[in-house]
Amino acid sequence: MLKIKSSAPGKLMLFGEHVVVYGYPCIVTSVDSRIYVEVEKEKKFKIDAPQVKDLRFVEETVKQFCKKYKVSSKILLKTYSDFSSKFGLGSSSAVTVATIKALCKFYKIEISKKEIFDLGYKVVLSIQKVGSGFDVASAVFGGTIYFVTGGKIIESLSVKNLSLVIGYSGVKADTTSIVNKIGSKIKDQRSKTLNIFENMKHIVEEAKVSLVNSDWEKTGELMNQNHKLLQELGVSTEKLDVMCQVAISAGAYGAKLSGAGGGDCMISIVPENKTKSVKSAIINAGGEILNVKINI
Repeated sequence: MLKIKSSAPGKLMLFGEHVVVYGYPCIVTSVDSRIYVEVEKEKKFKIDAPQVKDLRFVEETVKQFCKKYKVSSKILLKTYSDFSSKFGLGSSSAVTVATIKALCKFYKIEISKKEIFDLGYKVVLSIQKVGSGFDVASAVFGGTIYFVTGGKIIESLSVKNLSLVIGYSGVKADTTSIVNKIGSKIKDQRSKTLNIFENMKHIVEEAKVSLVNSDWEKTGELMNQNHKLLQELGVSTEKLDVMCQVAISAGAYGAKLSGAGGGDCMISIVPENKTKSVKSAIINAGGEILNVKINI
């Protein structure tokens, strides 16, 4: 029996959390942890996806794909994963994109990467109601990309030898509620919040240059600035702040939370000779090191 396999990577946000929801740019990189989808014919639609926390993303992807391309949904869809959904590495978007790619192979339908993004973004929005699509774009295009809300700009960046240490805080964040919290803050403190957004935009634009130029000290300085602005937005936590502080004290060029905040991960850009000490410092602060490769 014909079995088709496909996969998509997770992501890690480098710069521009939250502002990207409101039309501002961000920079995101893919990680080597992937979600794999396998499709074969079946008498009716079945899913075997024990690693997927929310099956709605698979179900909605199949529904929209089959409707759009007028193909049968009588398939068995299985998933396998390199990483846990608890880490905030974009598993929902990755499984959405991997499912689209697998269905394209299975039904021999050729579509562009941008078309995969558009369909994946539509699926994610139909479920989450909010979101910019950067995690979908990362799953589709891979590498490090400069991204503007809704895929208005998806630009691949040539970034080499970026050395990051990634720490997990031990707390799974509720991305949707945190994004909604920022939406409320815009209404209540509009001028202050928009000023933070503008400052973040400038940081993203500077980081776009420093990353391509391999200027790691500048990139680290920009990470520190970005983290302070996220603190002002109220999305950081004491644990994330401490993990960032100890990383810098141990020799990192800079550190910041990565993602929605309220938990999940922090990242630090580190000289290679300081990697071990930075990892130890984060562990001693109660963090867990995520050993994933980036810019894949």
